Amino acid sequence: MILEVENLSKAFGGVDAVAPLSLAVNKGITAIIGPNGAGKTTFFNLLSGIYPPSTGKIRHRGDDITNMSVTQRACRGMQRTFQNLQIFFSMTAVENVMVGASRRLHLGVLPSLLAWPSIGRDTRQARAQAEQLMADVGLSAYIGYDADAMPYGALKRLEIARALAANPEVLMLDEPAAGLNPRETAAMDDLIRRIAAGGVTVLLVEHDMKLVMAVSDHVIVLDHGKQIASGRPEEVRQNPEVIRAYLGEEVD
Repeated sequence: MILEVENLSKAFGGVDAVAPLSLAVNKGITAIIGPNGAGKTTFFNLLSGIYPPSTGKIRHRGDDITNMSVTQRACRGMQRTFQNLQIFFSMTAVENVMVGASRRLHLGVLPSLLAWPSIGRDTRQARAQAEQLMADVGLSAYIGYDADAMPYGALKRLEIARALAANPEVLMLDEPAAGLNPRETAAMDDLIRRIAAGGVTVLLVEHDMKLVMAVSDHVIVLDHGKQIASGRPEEVRQNPEVIRAYLGEEVD
């Protein structure tokens, strides 16, 4: 089991954004879907350590990580992207990706001041890896660009490349296809499949149901912070509770 949550909840001012929730995530692609306000991004914030839970536990490979910091979880191989782009626009595209590898570089103050050979070697290796990752996500044409000169669709993939630079075991993608045109969405579909095929466990929050149903091995549906369905995409698609949550109507 890669991830487990037990009775996990988060309340803001007495309102449950995530009600007590218990579930398990295995290898492959697991999508977390639901209407606006269902608690999907809050759930990601709990998993990644941005929010402390009101109740419950989070386990990674059996270890309790509930009270671990964002940094500690990242060191365990848990990475994420954000619904609203978190790009360093004052940096180049390659430098943005290199940030993802920073925890594996040995760039201490003293070695940097003394210009130890290892500093240059590690930096060159990180740059080469960043360029390769940009190529892997379809951004070869932007390797020489400043981040602020890149189009929106390319920036979505740049953020994924930066997360991959940390060699994650678990990658949480928060609406990676939001704002993309059909061609870019098709490319994102292919990229998510390739990431999972490479052995990374992918957790996906996404409103594009065509993409979700095409790439997911397992789908979990939230509504008002509660889990209302879980299963294979074809099972979830036909679930009356899911249809009711999305369409707001009674279903026979």
